[in-house]
Amino acid sequence: MIKPLFFGRVEGGRVIFDAPAQLSLYLNKFEGKEIQATIEPKRKPRSRNENNYYFGIVVAMLGEHFGYEKEEMHEALKMLFLKVVRPGKPITVKSTTDLSTVEMEEYLSKIRMWASVEWGVNIPEPNEVDWAGGEEF
Repeated sequence: MIKPLFFGRVEGGRVIFDAPAQLSLYLNKFEGKEIQATIEPKRKPRSRNENNYYFGIVVAMLGEHFGYEKEEMHEALKMLFLKVVRPGKPITVKSTTDLSTVEMEEYLSKIRMWASVEWGVNIPEPNEVDWAGGEEF
């Protein structure tokens, strides 16, 4: 079941939703039922620059080094660094599209360290490359 996200803010101890009409429509299907709700800080999704750096530099450099196409390298990196193992549950792999900016930088940092230490591939930091006019991914 796809769970919609509703955004808002807390003011004076009350939750003020950005789209109260949509929330009300969604809540109608739970009429008379017990529910549970989770409140957490809004996450900032990875940025376009992070995405371009990841595919244009990190994935491209490692793909060239190992002889993989970009999509193959991307999948291999996810298996190495975004695999979720839980006892008694199937192994899952997170999608990079679900990572926040902080999580994406942690992922990139792990990849850069692994590439350098294990394979001698030195991937430049984002501030060490120029993105102007670069390909959008």
